[in-house]
Amino acid sequence: MIRVPILMYHSVSDRPNAETKPLAVRPSTFAEHLSYLKESGFTPLTMAGLAALLHEENDRSLPERPIVVTFDDGYADFHREALPLLRRYDFPATVFLTSGWVSDAGKDAAGRPLDTMLTWSQVREAASCGIEIGGHSHSHPQLDQLSDHELRQELWRNKALLEDRVGTAVSTMAYPYGYSSVRVRREVRRAGYRAACAVSNALAADRHDELALPRLTIAENTSMKLFSRAVEGSRVPLIYLRERMLTRGYAVVRRTRYGLRKVRGLV
Repeated sequence: MIRVPILMYHSVSDRPNAETKPLAVRPSTFAEHLSYLKESGFTPLTMAGLAALLHEENDRSLPERPIVVTFDDGYADFHREALPLLRRYDFPATVFLTSGWVSDAGKDAAGRPLDTMLTWSQVREAASCGIEIGGHSHSHPQLDQLSDHELRQELWRNKALLEDRVGTAVSTMAYPYGYSSVRVRREVRRAGYRAACAVSNALAADRHDELALPRLTIAENTSMKLFSRAVEGSRVPLIYLRERMLTRGYAVVRRTRYGLRKVRGLV
């Protein structure tokens, strides 16, 4: 059976702002995480690399102890703090980038960035260092609450901008806030994505839809003890019990909310 921890980071900073702080980790903590993974014999993959291996439907094709490190949104501290550490430990990673939030997005700017974001030149530099750039929508909306037209615009514009500005194919993406639905996943497939990440706080397994692969949230309150248990797959449901219960409950609320908006002709 395939079981792969996919880690979800956001900001890596000693001085995160109030909005990014709950999901931020200190650079020293991130270095400790990478050191643990390296010494424990984990083999890092990008999301595209994992997706390609999962597509083979053969767990023998996976390397020993595979793991994927991902970052959402595209904060500037990825270039300043995380990238040097990833290079030091020889770890590839995947950055899911919100194209409308890029610092020099210019006429393509959209949404409200939560902090200082990467520039396009920094994104290209990261890509040249072996970092995969994936999609994360254009303006970071709740995709499952959009109309079909708005949803397509968010997905297609994001993918087109990334491929144009970075110069590489974009085959994976992550849902903003982790929210998706059957309708959203159908449009993600039509946009040309091979794999997509939710949150779910579980290990990715061969039973999962490749367009809804779960990740493990790594945040300010993730102690080293909990981190090691999570990546080792030890009592993961218990570690993330609160988060999993909230996710399931909110999924019902979101489906109901979208249904009501549709009845009222708002989507």
